[in-house]
Amino acid sequence: LNRIKASGLKLRFCTNETQATRENFVKKLQGLGFDISVDEVTAPAPAACRILKERGLRPHLLVHDDLIPEFAEIDKANPNCVVIGDAAENFTYANLNEAFRVLIGMEKPVLISLGRGRYYKETDGLKLDVGAYMKALEYACDVQAEVVGKPAKMFFESALVEMGVTPQEAIMIGDDIVNDVGGAQQCGMRAVQVRTGKYRPCDENHPYVKPDAYVDNLAEAVDIILQQL
Repeated sequence: LNRIKASGLKLRFCTNETQATRENFVKKLQGLGFDISVDEVTAPAPAACRILKERGLRPHLLVHDDLIPEFAEIDKANPNCVVIGDAAENFTYANLNEAFRVLIGMEKPVLISLGRGRYYKETDGLKLDVGAYMKALEYACDVQAEVVGKPAKMFFESALVEMGVTPQEAIMIGDDIVNDVGGAQQCGMRAVQVRTGKYRPCDENHPYVKPDAYVDNLAEAVDIILQQL
């Protein structure tokens, strides 16, 4: 990452992280040795807050406890929508049912999801992601969720606007064939798949997403990009 910054290229971290505020997410990465600041991070919660304010929506939150500070400025009384994130241990039957009751009680239910990932990888293995629970509420309430975060086009576009570049000038590097690679390509960007993280060999036979390149790790992706300059 330091090599990218030294080359003068613009860099943005696009994350679907919804178990932590951007501040804590950045602290975690800084602790791992990454030179990164909050204003370089595009994340779903702040994007959702913009939408909530613009549309006068008051959310019932089904999110991780550590994410709640991101919604501090938002009116949450008498909710007229549900916002769902990767709530992890908060995905109990009672909490899902409460969100279901809020939605089913509305004439026109509004469900905003901070991503639609199916699963992600942690040190102790694969974990169910927000998309699985989003689908449960969609099915139960006969509603289509509005996705904020990858792979939503608006999410990638906001990162491009923040950097001041066109899609054709940008390259996405990620380990998620659908949310990272597919989402970026739909936006007109090129996308590189790393064979680390949640990558699985079967990703290379994906029926409709074909990365512009595969790399074995992030360093190799950086090498390729810098060689093109």
